[in-house]
Amino acid sequence: MPGIPPNMDLYRIHSNNETEVTMFILKGFTDDFELQVILFLLFLAVYLFTLVGNLGLVLLVIVDSRLHNPMYYFLSVLSFLDACYSSVVTPKMLVNFLVKTKSISYAGCVSQMVLFVTFGTTECFLLAAMAYDRYVAIYNPLLYSVTMSSRVYLPLIIASYLCGITHALIHTVATFSLSFCGSNEIRHVFCDIPPLLAISCSDTKINQLLLFYCVGSIEIVTILIVLVSYGFILLAILRMRSAEGRRKVFSTCGSHLTGVSIFHGTVLFMYVRPSSNYALEHDMIVSTFYSIVNPMLNPIIYSLRNKDVKEAMKKLLKRIWFINQVNF
Repeated sequence: MPGIPPNMDLYRIHSNNETEVTMFILKGFTDDFELQVILFLLFLAVYLFTLVGNLGLVLLVIVDSRLHNPMYYFLSVLSFLDACYSSVVTPKMLVNFLVKTKSISYAGCVSQMVLFVTFGTTECFLLAAMAYDRYVAIYNPLLYSVTMSSRVYLPLIIASYLCGITHALIHTVATFSLSFCGSNEIRHVFCDIPPLLAISCSDTKINQLLLFYCVGSIEIVTILIVLVSYGFILLAILRMRSAEGRRKVFSTCGSHLTGVSIFHGTVLFMYVRPSSNYALEHDMIVSTFYSIVNPMLNPIIYSLRNKDVKEAMKKLLKRIWFINQVNF
């Protein structure tokens, strides 16, 4: 039949002879099989390091009593988020490197977008909450345990998740309310919003404005919280007489600022710009960085410059070594 796509397994025919996509094809980086194998091995190594690094940090916070304070509770939640964030995208991408038909079902694409946006937005708010936590700890350390009690840090963590879920539902409903009756080939490695808007046969102006203003508003609010918190932290540092105290504060805050800068820099580049500036090939690389590479970097950023985490890691490794010696 003329006008009907050749692979009818990927489409649904309506009574008015229009076709609706039921499955998407993720085009990925390349069609070169040898390059795909190299990329598979590379991203597999990154993913395994991400899981080990982030879940290892969660384990450290659980087993070491010295890390039982709000700062490390926030860090463990961030690490868990990063492990989940990467797991939403990477396993499917790894499979697609090795198969001929790089398909994902309509329901699978919806699920991937919901989870991806949820974890990404939650991390955005969590990083802001961590900046506030650092301000409380440094500006008034004597009242830190009282000010940042479980009545404060638990609602902040829960609120971060609720904001993430709400933001994800808004964009997922808006995106999948559109019609996909033409091409089903997504020029990306996962179901992100811009590449899906690019293949819709509906008018996407409202969706593009929604993306720009929602993400822009979240970025403004969270970055403002970070900047205000670090403004007060800077004032506290200037009042310190101890060089050792200043060094410790710079070490702790430097790790967080590095993580915040990398995360927000890539998000701003990806989403908060006019739709005319979208270049899907470049966007695919950037979004791969913040969804797969950035979660791998966070354990390095927060552990290598943190004395407490390094000491807890040494203690845990010694305990594991001792248990192995006893068993053998």
